[in-house]
Amino acid sequence: MTAMLDPSRSETIGYSFAQSASAGHRQHGFYPYTDNGGSTLGITGSDFAILAGDTRSVSGYNINSRYVPKVFKIGGDDETGEGATILLSVVGFAADGNALKERLDAIVKMYKYQHGKPMSVKACAQRLSTILYQKRFFPYYVHAILAGLDEEGRGALYSYDPVGSYEREQCRAAGSAASLIMPFLDNQVNFKNQYMPGSGEGHDLKARAPEPLPRATVEQLVRDAFTSAVERHIEVGDGLQVMVITRNGIEEIYHPLKKD
Repeated sequence: MTAMLDPSRSETIGYSFAQSASAGHRQHGFYPYTDNGGSTLGITGSDFAILAGDTRSVSGYNINSRYVPKVFKIGGDDETGEGATILLSVVGFAADGNALKERLDAIVKMYKYQHGKPMSVKACAQRLSTILYQKRFFPYYVHAILAGLDEEGRGALYSYDPVGSYEREQCRAAGSAASLIMPFLDNQVNFKNQYMPGSGEGHDLKARAPEPLPRATVEQLVRDAFTSAVERHIEVGDGLQVMVITRNGIEEIYHPLKKD
């Protein structure tokens, strides 16, 4: 009885509370996000825009599926997306990507129903930014790229961070292999570190000014970018989904990639 009343002797008795106290604290955590790998990129031209992404879905070193699209038509009339004028690519957590795509698609369709005309890509870009910002405290774990044609018929491309900050660009890469693809695009599309021969003395050369590239050149750059990425990154591969939007509509092209 004396031992039971003496706190200093509680550990010698072997009660469960004494054992749990000596075992230390256990922390239980919950992390709702998973990176499902893959990469996307977008490039614009004078009268077109291209969004492309690989079709591999992974969890760590496991391949979940070899065909999971990352580029979607927004605002189409039916399941096939017929009549859509905007493209969206999402890469990161696939469940969040699908949820974001469905939400934006519903908003664009509702806009067309209420106003009797399609939403412009500029307005859609601003609306997507608002959607992402509204979820800033529990954000969509994705990197989104939006593409379409502006009021003048030129290709328009908008890239986003997970909380809604965005900007219009001529090209952008996202996802697992973005660090491999973006330097290639900077050089071949934005003409970084390219100079005009004979434009100056020694190192005083004029930089080559960026200009829209023809569609055939851009499509080849897209294939080259992903062909290179699959050689160096295990989370990218299997297939290449390319969507091209022009004034005549949206064309979808598929190219096989390495499966190992």
